[in-house]
Amino acid sequence: MRVGIGYDAHRLRPGRDLILGGVRIDHPLGLDGHSDADVLTHAIIDALFGAAGLGDIGQHFPASDPKYKGASSQELLATAVRAVTEAGYRIVNVDSTVIAEEPRLQLHLGAMRSQLATALDVDPGAVSVKATSPEGLGALGRKEGIAAQAVALIEATS
Repeated sequence: MRVGIGYDAHRLRPGRDLILGGVRIDHPLGLDGHSDADVLTHAIIDALFGAAGLGDIGQHFPASDPKYKGASSQELLATAVRAVTEAGYRIVNVDSTVIAEEPRLQLHLGAMRSQLATALDVDPGAVSVKATSPEGLGALGRKEGIAAQAVALIEATS
């Protein structure tokens, strides 16, 4: 068994959709980034790559590569899952937390969990998505961005 940790953060800005865990959230600001900037999915990808010893999201999907401009993070996650599987591992579970002052995410957590479980090809019971507020502290508390962290447990298939 192997464990990996992932973290991602992006600034909020107008004119972008807010996508978290593959779910579009109604909000006047979206996350700024080369792809769809889904910090939750990016943190999970990094956790998976880390657990499998496959580097990080920037190595596999560099922002300097125009083919990833506007890319769906769910598609990037599917590619990461294939890489982890091809490296001889299966995903056991993923635990994640979104850190945002707003919007409030409680009503969306179930949809995120379901979307991510599908992309990870695991039972929804193997995926945890939580949300917390930074309680006004720092850039996240000033509503300048959103962050996420994730832990993934994988096991060798042979």
